[in-house]
Amino acid sequence: MTWHPILSAVEREPAHWVMIDSLEHVYGDVQLRRTPDGPRYRAEYRGQLIGWGTTLAGACSRIHQTYLDAMGPKGWPNSSN
Repeated sequence: MTWHPILSAVEREPAHWVMIDSLEHVYGDVQLRRTPDGPRYRAEYRGQLIGWGTTLAGACSRIHQTYLDAMGPKGWPNSSN
């Protein structure tokens, strides 16, 4: 079995998961919501909405990728970013 970001998700209450890092800090939040298009997973990274998913695994992957992107350098080498 390979590791997947959904393994970082802890269901604290029904239909509400938090993503926890290795230091036990919460970095993401997923909530199952009813929408006109059917059930969707609301994905937040550090309190900011980053999108909606049709699966829990997809929402967790999106949050985890945002978490990883935030760790790296910004911009290209020798750029003003």
